[in-house]
Amino acid sequence: MATPYAGDRVLGTNAVISESFAKQLTDLPAELLEHILCFHVLNHIDICNVSCTCKRLHDVCHGRGKVWAHQYKLRWPRLQRFYQQNESYDWLKEFKTRHMVGQQIRRTVESISKRFFTEVPCVGQVLGDSFAEIESLGAPEHFCEDELLGILNSDKRKCLTLKYYAKKILYFHRQQNILRNLKVFLERPPEQQSALEGAVLVDQYCNPLADVTLESISAQIEEITDKVKKHLRVKNATHPSLRASQGDCFVLENLEFQRQVICALNAVLYDQLQYKGNERDFYNPLNSYIHQVLVRRTGIPISLSVLYMTLARKLGVPLEPVNFPNHFLLRWCQNQRRSDDIYDYVYIDAFGKGKQLAAKECENLIRHQVGADYYSAISTSELLLRMVGNLLNIGKRGEGNEKSYQLLRDSLDFYLTINPDNVQYLLLQARLYFHLGIWPEKVLDILQHIQALDPSQHGAVGYLVQHTLEHIQHKRHPVELEVKKRSEPDHRDVLYSVGLIMKHKRSGYNCVIYGWDPKCTMSQEWINTMRVHQLSKGADQPFYNVLVQDGTCRYAAQENLEPHSAPLEIAHPEVGRYFTEFSDTHYIANEELQTRYPEDMCSTHRTVEEHYHGLTANSVQPPEPTANFQDHDLLDP
Repeated sequence: MATPYAGDRVLGTNAVISESFAKQLTDLPAELLEHILCFHVLNHIDICNVSCTCKRLHDVCHGRGKVWAHQYKLRWPRLQRFYQQNESYDWLKEFKTRHMVGQQIRRTVESISKRFFTEVPCVGQVLGDSFAEIESLGAPEHFCEDELLGILNSDKRKCLTLKYYAKKILYFHRQQNILRNLKVFLERPPEQQSALEGAVLVDQYCNPLADVTLESISAQIEEITDKVKKHLRVKNATHPSLRASQGDCFVLENLEFQRQVICALNAVLYDQLQYKGNERDFYNPLNSYIHQVLVRRTGIPISLSVLYMTLARKLGVPLEPVNFPNHFLLRWCQNQRRSDDIYDYVYIDAFGKGKQLAAKECENLIRHQVGADYYSAISTSELLLRMVGNLLNIGKRGEGNEKSYQLLRDSLDFYLTINPDNVQYLLLQARLYFHLGIWPEKVLDILQHIQALDPSQHGAVGYLVQHTLEHIQHKRHPVELEVKKRSEPDHRDVLYSVGLIMKHKRSGYNCVIYGWDPKCTMSQEWINTMRVHQLSKGADQPFYNVLVQDGTCRYAAQENLEPHSAPLEIAHPEVGRYFTEFSDTHYIANEELQTRYPEDMCSTHRTVEEHYHGLTANSVQPPEPTANFQDHDLLDP
């Protein structure tokens, strides 16, 4: 077959296309050729090879045709929602761009581990730089997000380090977008700020990896609205709210019609759907997330009030939020006109199954008297401050683990976006960042802002400034991480190695070792507090840094640890920072961790062979280094 192309080429089946076969193939109609080339076993490399075979096949595989559209859909199915069915696209160009973005993002994510491990940890700076690298590609945002999601959705037990940093970048990336959306939301006139939309923004910011959208939440609320209408129709088939279409904005003038709506709403929400206040687990952050309230049908006063108020307003009843202390309420005006008299309102307790209270009856909920100001309606931004303030307090009262620190950081960021001049929370944010050793440059900016707002904070600000500058100086001249070899004489008593799944003999927790010291290196104060002297060997024995199943990081004495009889995965958020894979019986340290503990993986394999010879251990590969978590809770020696 004479052709300006490459003659006989290899198809995906590795069979050479003979000249006669090629002639038969190219004589087929274009539609049939497209159908054949969209066969599911052919990938993009096969199509490239086919298109180089001859001009006829090259024309069939043109960029705007079905063949490359099929390849694109096959490779990146999540991206189909970004394309209009009736539009024409150059699918080959889209494929090349998406492929290039994917390769660049993987290189960026892979590069983070070394920077993040060897430097003094500065999460914000590292992620900010990495995100800037990704943004500099100039690629569509959904391409970048799709690649990160692809990494996260790969084999559960493998590529843990890659997933760890992909997750952090995606978390950071989505939160930046949500903050931008929040600022746009706050710039609207107050009457255009929906409490539901604000609650969704809080939910999205604290759960950026969850699939939470205003559209999906609104659809669920519309389903509840339809149920209320159905109940209302039985009681009053001519009720004016039944004639309202989805999205209509109206107010019922007749108080009796409003009362009928409230009765129907209570019947559906609390009797039929069984929504209730979560008295047993009041301080669970899930109670504040609107998507979780809808799934679990439970919440706290403010989240249930947002749901109740949204439903009532959709049916023509203009309820207003009331920032009542310790128990958020709604108020319902019983007068034809808006009034300043607190006795002209009925107060609704959404947490208490829609119970209606007179003004002074509300005080029974909190068992003390309050002034008339506490019965006033508040704005949507004030409602959001209270909602995120609840999360902030939950973060403060947390257990000092990664999860509670993250909640505290997220709620502070959100709160200060709405109220950027709150000195109390600015100082808390600066202290938190300083404590975690992250983003010291931002700490200085925060402290400068505090000093300008309130010069009386000079003492607290000065202390933090001094130590933050020391931190920055240390970062510029980092101390090289110590390489710990088991073969050295001082380390002869170290029995266990990084990657082993262990059990604490006294506390019973499961954990994985990510570091060790031949002797306890903690302060004398910590040693006294943790009663290390009561151990048979005291502080004069190896101690291990471990990631615990409950999300904490601890420092445990050798005599209190033993290899787990049935090793299991440790669901700790920091596992990927140190390990690249879970291999049935142990974790495989990543490259950075192996650099610090170069002889540990061999020891880990020997221990695995001795203890789990009946189990199959996968081949071992290099692991990842471990950061010092001495600034976290270090418990149970």
